[in-house]
Amino acid sequence: MSDVAIVNVTLVLPDCLIVDGGIHVRAGRIAACGLMTTLPAWEGDVIDGGGLYLSPGFVDMHVHGGDGADFMDGDEASFAKVIAAHRRHGTTGIVPTSTVATHGQTLRFLELCQQFQRTGDVLGAHLYGPFFNEDKVGCHPKAPARSPDRAEYEQYLEFADTILVATCAPELPGAMDFFRDAAARGIRLNAGHSNASWTEMQAAFELGMRHVDHFYCAMSSVPGMRERFGVPMQASMAEFVLGTAGMTTEVIADGCHLAPELLRFVVQMLGPDRTALVTDANRGLDMPRGEYVFGPIDCGVTIVSDGEVGWTADRSALASSVRGMDFMVRHLHQVVGVDLPLAVRMATLTPARILGVEQDLGSLDTGKRADLVLLNQDLNVQRVWHHGL
Repeated sequence: MSDVAIVNVTLVLPDCLIVDGGIHVRAGRIAACGLMTTLPAWEGDVIDGGGLYLSPGFVDMHVHGGDGADFMDGDEASFAKVIAAHRRHGTTGIVPTSTVATHGQTLRFLELCQQFQRTGDVLGAHLYGPFFNEDKVGCHPKAPARSPDRAEYEQYLEFADTILVATCAPELPGAMDFFRDAAARGIRLNAGHSNASWTEMQAAFELGMRHVDHFYCAMSSVPGMRERFGVPMQASMAEFVLGTAGMTTEVIADGCHLAPELLRFVVQMLGPDRTALVTDANRGLDMPRGEYVFGPIDCGVTIVSDGEVGWTADRSALASSVRGMDFMVRHLHQVVGVDLPLAVRMATLTPARILGVEQDLGSLDTGKRADLVLLNQDLNVQRVWHHGL
């Protein structure tokens, strides 16, 4: 059913809550939203929300896998499995994110993203790697990490209508050409897995780079700049993001990557409109503790899930998350202390704006797609609607 009224809910708007609210959905779109006393008459099907929270569907712009599958596995079944897993956690706008891999594996990933984009199951692709600094690959395989080569990436840019965003380390040889060519095709630009200085970030910024992946993770620091350049010490990616008004970033609020005070600091410094929540989840989401493969199932890197977060095989570093977006929102609100409308905004409207899809997603505004999540008082997902279904 796509025509329905959902009544007796607390609506979660970007800046406030509306108690005793309701929403009308017609043909998969929001037809009306507000206090029940102000809504027009309705004669169709009605769902009583029992006073629970009704939020926009979550938007995840950085996610690798879940339920034992990875978007890099190269088959339709794995794609469908990851999408279904994250939808159970309230994510209705998902952007499959690649890993450092071979050229052929990356092309297959893009082909599948294009296929699932056409059916409306994904928003598009995040070309994430292979253009990472090998010293900042994190849990990604180090050997395939490489600098941008036009002969290679031109084949990726043939999927420009599907690629919403692309990440590259700005300090790599050929990075500026890649940023310039990708921007010319309408692709949004990120910096990540990088040891870039302020100067290198500024050069990328002038070509259109506006976002840094998972703040504080696999990114440069002032001590790293001291090792690269000597004295005087130079500013790093963190300082550039904090000091440049046009920059946005994202955080993994799983309770393991960043302490509450770090999360609170980023939100205080940048605000909820410049800080998105992401899961960065791997195939360990909703799976038992144990060993898993990060990236392509046949040649990825072995990682370990302890049920709360991913670790590298030697337990020396974190290796993406095993949590859904609902957990990120709960943690940000209940532990970090961010007001609920702002925490939800960071998982909905903020990533939608960063991706350029806010006209269609991210809030309960009339005319937008009826992607909705019903949450109980503990912010656990009770029901999810995607395109009103």
